[in-house]
Amino acid sequence: AGREMSLPPDSPALHVIQQIRDEAHRFAITGHRQRRAKARNTSVLEGISGLGPKRRQQLLKQFGGLQEVARAGVKDLASVSGISKNLAQKVYDVFHSDE
Repeated sequence: AGREMSLPPDSPALHVIQQIRDEAHRFAITGHRQRRAKARNTSVLEGISGLGPKRRQQLLKQFGGLQEVARAGVKDLASVSGISKNLAQKVYDVFHSDE
C-alpha cells in the first residue's frame, strides 16, 4: 500500500483500470442525479398526513403555487374545499415551524 506504479500509456492493464474508474464514476454520478431529481420532485405537502394528491392539487390550484400556499394563513387554507381547520393548521405549521 502506498507504492506508486507507472504503466505505459498503451498498456492494456492501464486501459482496464481506467475503464473501471470511469464506470465507477458514471455509476456514482447517475445515482446522485437520480436522488437529486427525486428530491426535487417531492413536494413538502406530500409529507402532511391527511393531505392526499387531490387536496394537494386543490391547494396549489386555489393559491397558484407552493410559495402562495406557504404565505397563506390558516383561515385562507381552511377556505379551500376539503381542507378542515385542523388540516389547514398542519399545512401552515409545515411552512412556519421555524418561526
